[in-house]
Amino acid sequence: MIQLEKVSKRFEGKRVVTALDSVDLSITKGEMVSLVGASGSGKSTMLNLIGGLDTPSSGQITIDGERLSGLADDDLTRVRRDKIGFIFQFFNLLPTLTCVENVSLPLHLRGWSRKKAEARSRELLDLVKLGHRMEHQPDELSGGERQRVAIARALSINPPILLGDEPTGNLDSTTGAEILSLIHDVHRTMGSTILIVTHDRGVAESCQRTIRLKDGKIIGDERRSTAA
Repeated sequence: MIQLEKVSKRFEGKRVVTALDSVDLSITKGEMVSLVGASGSGKSTMLNLIGGLDTPSSGQITIDGERLSGLADDDLTRVRRDKIGFIFQFFNLLPTLTCVENVSLPLHLRGWSRKKAEARSRELLDLVKLGHRMEHQPDELSGGERQRVAIARALSINPPILLGDEPTGNLDSTTGAEILSLIHDVHRTMGSTILIVTHDRGVAESCQRTIRLKDGKIIGDERRSTAA
């Protein structure tokens, strides 16, 4: 489902900084994987490359059988739109839109009618237990509720891949545990391939597999027979 072959990413300024250094990685369909390491280890860079938000300096990335290198901008946008759902630490909701409208946005980009997109959005908001908040705007919600809206939005397209960038990092421990439980529920019911960047040991260890990065290289790859 996700394949990295000799992937490197260098940032060039007054000096060259190598964020990822010839990384090989394979994540199979339906795996739930955590990505850990100290700040500056290359975690977010890897997530952005896999999500098609940035391009590697060298190497090849394949997503669901499709190579990203050489794709035109429109084709790369299509891959992101159709195959990848994103969950961010700071929610990235549009403040002037209601919950239903925020969740509907990716569907409108796919050409769905307003009626069909709204029906799908309401279904997903019920799924994340926000049926009573559908017409509220983000500033009327708690942090945990905002993250639930963000998860519903990420799920709107039924993505085969779900990428989380510290999805519990901006929440208190109780709310973070609720969001993690919700992500696990999504994994069990939808079978999505999930990759989560996290500094939280509990989040990391709840996943089936943990990839550890240091200085842009993979230094550990732990698989678990069971996960929470």
